[in-house]
Amino acid sequence: MIIYFFVRSKSPAVRRKMDGVVESKEWYLAAYSPEGVPTSDNLKLRTVTLSLASHSIPDHHVSLQILFISVDPYLRTRLTGTLDGLFIPQYQPNQVITAYAVGKVVGSKDSKYREGDLVLAPSAPVAEYCIVPSSSILRKIDSASGISLPDYLSALGVPGFAAWVGIVVLGDPKPGSNVFISAASGAVGMSAGQLAKIRGCRVIGSTGSDDKVKLIKEEFGYDDGFNYNKESDYDAALSKYFPNGIDVYLDNVGGKMLESVLNHVNKHARIALCGMISQYNKVWTEREGVRNLLNMVGKQVRMEGFMLESYWNRFGDFAKDMEGYIKEGKVTSKNKINVGIESFLDSLASLFTSSNIGKVVVQLNN
Repeated sequence: MIIYFFVRSKSPAVRRKMDGVVESKEWYLAAYSPEGVPTSDNLKLRTVTLSLASHSIPDHHVSLQILFISVDPYLRTRLTGTLDGLFIPQYQPNQVITAYAVGKVVGSKDSKYREGDLVLAPSAPVAEYCIVPSSSILRKIDSASGISLPDYLSALGVPGFAAWVGIVVLGDPKPGSNVFISAASGAVGMSAGQLAKIRGCRVIGSTGSDDKVKLIKEEFGYDDGFNYNKESDYDAALSKYFPNGIDVYLDNVGGKMLESVLNHVNKHARIALCGMISQYNKVWTEREGVRNLLNMVGKQVRMEGFMLESYWNRFGDFAKDMEGYIKEGKVTSKNKINVGIESFLDSLASLFTSSNIGKVVVQLNN
């Protein structure tokens, strides 16, 4: 597991008073961002006073100190003010942004959790401290597992789970299958490629730079890859790398790449639509159309979009598989860790640039 540390917070530590009251910084929605990358006009940081004293915690709730926050592309889709495309509920004005997070229990009104427990919270406020229903906690983290906390937000978090659903559940490739993964060096792509290799597949990825092509081959075990920014003709590139056609495609970008893939699929190919990051910052009338859907009919292709909320009942299966792979060294992660809650907005924006590699995580507290 490789960790890079980037932006370091210069803000003073959160002050915790003797009476259990803390000053906690949190990000909230100031104004919707229907198109383009969200800015400080859309998301703002504020400081609130929060009581963590026992009498302030309702029954069946816990208070958390947030340690790490997962920064994922789907957050962008909750900031547009519309339900276009993904139909994900929108944040309301003045509402605190929520995200997948690792937290430490500070106080508890639930016998299942004790002070000091480390937990995964799939919808925690992007804040330094919070009080949440204990029912919203996904699982406890075993501090003796040997797995780093950021990995619980990458290979064992939303991206890893999305990769597992897309490859293992929907793609279900057999040994020898030809698998193509777009955005291969991103948080989902890095796990997806390794899961496909574990299944004995030939795996090719597309990325945004030559360095990323080298990365997916040398660190994530891809058989090969290409830089989509240097390829003027995606059809020609796919003909080169898939002379025998594509059996499984995990789509993370949509647009022209998806259209080109449909020209190279084999009979009964499976396409799992995980995300379409190339389209998120556009209104629907500006998005790329796909003109060759007829290919799906003749080749009897199955193309299916998915949302993780429909697969939470499989999270235990996923976690068991992935924890084993990590401990065996079959799956590794590359995490870009930005330090300080102030870095959240820039971290979110970085997801939509070709400079981003791996999983973006914000570290809030030690």
